[in-house]
Amino acid sequence: MLLILLGAVACAPSDGAMAPSASPVPPAAVPRVPGQGIGDPDFPSDGNGGYDVARYRLKVDYDPAAKHLTGLASIHARATQSMSRFNLDLSGFEVGEVKVDGMRATFERSGSELTVIPLQRLRVNRFFTVTVAYEGTPKPVRDSSNLGTYGFIPTADGAFVACQPNGAKTWFPANDHPADKARFDFELTVPQGLTALANGEQTGQPVTSGGKTTFTWSEKHPMVTYLATMTLGKFELRKGTTATGIPNLTAVDPKFASALDGLYTTSGEVTDYWSTVFGPYPFSSTGGVIDDFAAGYALENQTKPMYGGFRPQESIVAHELAHQWFGDSLSIKRWKDLWLNEGFATYAEWLWSEHKGKASAQSVFDAYYARPATDQMWDYAPGSARPNDLFNESVYTRGGMTLHALRKSVGDAVFFKLLKEWTARYKYGYVTTPQFIELAEKLSGKQLDSLFDAWLFQPRKPVLS
Repeated sequence: MLLILLGAVACAPSDGAMAPSASPVPPAAVPRVPGQGIGDPDFPSDGNGGYDVARYRLKVDYDPAAKHLTGLASIHARATQSMSRFNLDLSGFEVGEVKVDGMRATFERSGSELTVIPLQRLRVNRFFTVTVAYEGTPKPVRDSSNLGTYGFIPTADGAFVACQPNGAKTWFPANDHPADKARFDFELTVPQGLTALANGEQTGQPVTSGGKTTFTWSEKHPMVTYLATMTLGKFELRKGTTATGIPNLTAVDPKFASALDGLYTTSGEVTDYWSTVFGPYPFSSTGGVIDDFAAGYALENQTKPMYGGFRPQESIVAHELAHQWFGDSLSIKRWKDLWLNEGFATYAEWLWSEHKGKASAQSVFDAYYARPATDQMWDYAPGSARPNDLFNESVYTRGGMTLHALRKSVGDAVFFKLLKEWTARYKYGYVTTPQFIELAEKLSGKQLDSLFDAWLFQPRKPVLS
């Protein structure tokens, strides 16, 4: 996901020692019902129950000079329960009108919750479309822990939009939790001379009229809301394909013009190599974006990783593009399983180093393992990411070390077969830690509970066998 570069900021791995959170309520004990919260006990107000979104159609007009956004969101969903009302996540903005299947609906606001009350009860399994007209000044989330600033972030010439973990609500109404993936269509209008970038591929040529230009994009593969972006500003672009024919689009702010060709080439090379290690690339295009905003982190926005104000090293590109498999195609249902995203992408960095003839994964593992037992990393069990320190270094590093310990236990042939089977079996779906352990045991024929318990769930330094 996001890698720290300039300090402990948004969604970057931290090394701070945090007090353990209270034991979470098992997910099964938190029913996904209509109203606030999708049922993640660590983030009880995130997302909403009672429905499943199939597609978002977002029409957004943004004026960077006035920092004003006008939006019309059409959300196509299926009711999973009979509902007389349901919630959407939306932070700020004035809501002008809400309709359900073309009929005006009553709505209520409370904090970041938009409660919609349709004229008629929505029966279970019924498909419906809710449209929300809204406008105002987007306000990013400024978290006081290790998350920093995220969401829709205004910049001097546009906006940098990176929303993990729950910042989608800062620019469109959503079921803002990774447990509800959907397809996205974007119609983005900006002042003439600027470029608006979004996930997926452009569906037509930009249209300019009245001093404004409208860009249309579509992501046809399911995507979690925090990966959606409409980053905009002045960009230099390079378009083409990777060596294996995958469309490749890179964009950089003019300040980083000298990095354009390098990012294009590295993104293509990494995408093609990971396709041989993790299985076929799961999306229709690859690439990356460097914006002139000193975020100090990168985010694996689906098909277009974002690099906030810096020229990324190869290892960072390898990390973010590995997320296209681990985190984007395979998404977590609960934030406690974040190591399935970050541990895998971190281990991908070590594999890339190994592939390039630099430090081996074993040597990187050994360097981390040399840390004394008193090091704070060992106090944090990465298999249950803590909501008050979600992006702790342990989730990244001990997560990666878990995979290397597994590789040593089962051997390279089984381990790399496991990676491909894992990405194929759950492609475009959701994953949990127990599912990974089960598959690892099935393919290896070994009982691995003690290995995973030591590396993922114990707040102490594991003993090497």
